[in-house]
Amino acid sequence: MSVEITKLSNGLTIATDSMPQLSSAALGIWVKTGARDEEQGEHGIAHLLEHMAFKGTHRRSARQIAEEIENVGGELNAATSVESTSYYARVLKDDVPLAIDLLSDILVNSKFDEEELEREQHVILQEIGAAEDTPDDIVFDHFQETAFTGQIIGRPILGTRETVKGFTPADLRRYLARQYGPDKMIVSAAGAVDHEAIVKQVSAIFEGMTANPILTPAATPRAGASYTGGEFRRTRDLADAQLVLGFEGRPYYARDFYASQVLSMVLGGGMSSRLFQEIRERRGLCYAIYAFHWSFSDSGIFGIHAATGEDELAELGTVIVEELLKASEEITEPEVTRARAQMRSSLLMSQESPTVRAGQMARQLLFAGRTIENEELLDRLSAIDAKRLIELADRTFRGSPATMATIGPVDKLPSVAALTEPLDRSAKPTAIAAGARH
Repeated sequence: MSVEITKLSNGLTIATDSMPQLSSAALGIWVKTGARDEEQGEHGIAHLLEHMAFKGTHRRSARQIAEEIENVGGELNAATSVESTSYYARVLKDDVPLAIDLLSDILVNSKFDEEELEREQHVILQEIGAAEDTPDDIVFDHFQETAFTGQIIGRPILGTRETVKGFTPADLRRYLARQYGPDKMIVSAAGAVDHEAIVKQVSAIFEGMTANPILTPAATPRAGASYTGGEFRRTRDLADAQLVLGFEGRPYYARDFYASQVLSMVLGGGMSSRLFQEIRERRGLCYAIYAFHWSFSDSGIFGIHAATGEDELAELGTVIVEELLKASEEITEPEVTRARAQMRSSLLMSQESPTVRAGQMARQLLFAGRTIENEELLDRLSAIDAKRLIELADRTFRGSPATMATIGPVDKLPSVAALTEPLDRSAKPTAIAAGARH
């Protein structure tokens, strides 16, 4: 890799990876702030701010922003997550300076016009409504909210109708001033890019930007995450019941972060995985099932998602728990080898995309403080064996309370406590929880 990194005097970091075989570039500005950094009365403001960045600056109207990027055939977008916000573009190599100018303009010079704000609030209210009408999406919001009960990290990123409607331009400016300091920002670019040219242009724009000493993030430290577990259940008249079952996972770059990723592949990372083979292929209990591992800076969630009919749901839940228990007792080396191969190919193939590469560098710098070479990542994967995964599975599935979120015809599903009782070392399995083994 040809990664070059420059840190400006104000703390802003610029990272590039030149891919000279390409004629295009992906670049963006990543900020270490997201929905988790909202204060109690700010639910949804991080996402709203991201939307408003495209609604006009002191130099360009919303229409001009859209036209200028599309005049050169480029793309401009943004995203808000729990712990970061990103603004990014994809352009041909000759248009990189325009992309930098547009991205910096929407971050530094946004107007937050009241009429534009009112329109965008209405758009987000529609987005909230659409999410509520999509059970296979909204079940994950309820799952995370239950895993971190009563905490800002567990709140849905979109906010609520009430909070979104209540924000003013002044609220957006206060949040921007408090959270968007240069020391929390990464400019990342990959593809047909010239590091020195990007540093020169970014420096001219951002060098004078400093953190507000009154509204510094240090004055309002991020609350630590505390995984709680629990159950959310909503009965709705739907064709399928949505089920997400999970446990406490590992933070970014904790010792078992990569091992948790491999474990998720062994359990539910493809058609050869345990859950897919046993539940989809052998028993025909659902169309699709998969495992996932989400990480945050100080916690994480390991989960399984599936959907099935009302009559199959209880058996589905029981068999998932059986497979988790089996994983805490036995995992084979061929399974680990296959999972490592999947992750290795995914890592290397994804880096052929400049968009993925720019995002990867930015996230590594935000959460690890450095970029991580492929050789180091592959060495970490190679060090993971079956014994380590069995120990991790035992700690993960039998060492923390379970979280379960369900939506649909779910009345026949046992409670999360009854369903996961076989994982409790101190409990004697009941017939309803253990089910019939095959």
